[in-house]
Amino acid sequence: MTAPDDPAPLDETFECTFEFQPGWIDLTLREGTRAEAKALATEAVNRLNPLGLEIEKSAVLDDMVERAVDLNDDVPALAAAYYSEADEALANLTVDSYGDEGVPRPDVEEAVQLLLRWGNAEVTGTPGITHLELAAGPAVRIQAMLKVKRMLGFGRKLAEFVKYAVFPPGMASLVVVTVTWEKVALTEQITELADEAVRTMRVTPLPGG
Repeated sequence: MTAPDDPAPLDETFECTFEFQPGWIDLTLREGTRAEAKALATEAVNRLNPLGLEIEKSAVLDDMVERAVDLNDDVPALAAAYYSEADEALANLTVDSYGDEGVPRPDVEEAVQLLLRWGNAEVTGTPGITHLELAAGPAVRIQAMLKVKRMLGFGRKLAEFVKYAVFPPGMASLVVVTVTWEKVALTEQITELADEAVRTMRVTPLPGG
């Protein structure tokens, strides 16, 4: 519950676009309903090459529907997933913005601390931190391993993530891109895909709130 003296969330709208390479599927939902997720997934699956499918289309469809619903739970600006040529989901990507009315945008050090926070996981090991100049603005990139709480609280599983905190010029919000994956053996491939996608990202402020 928000305390009465807490600042209101920053009402700043923007458009976020990527030039995604083949394999990335845009799973952004505007209404957030399962019906919308199913329609989006059906359209995406129908574009797949049936000769390249190693698992049934129905299984891919079900995965996309559930993934779209889960990724859009916190109403991100954009959600996507990367599927291999065998149509197995390898990575999730979301774009969110952070900011409060009347509060300065976090600086780089504050952004790093923000990026290391996880509600259902904890960072393990020493994170790799680099500074970037992207088309969308200056950015800081963090990559690290995670111990993720399992459903019902039974044990933990390992995953990996890379986050980018982007400081778009002309905006008061901090834009954060998060990419997560569980197959750590594919880390090099997935981080290359994530870095490539983020280099194409464009953030355009929109008038009005």
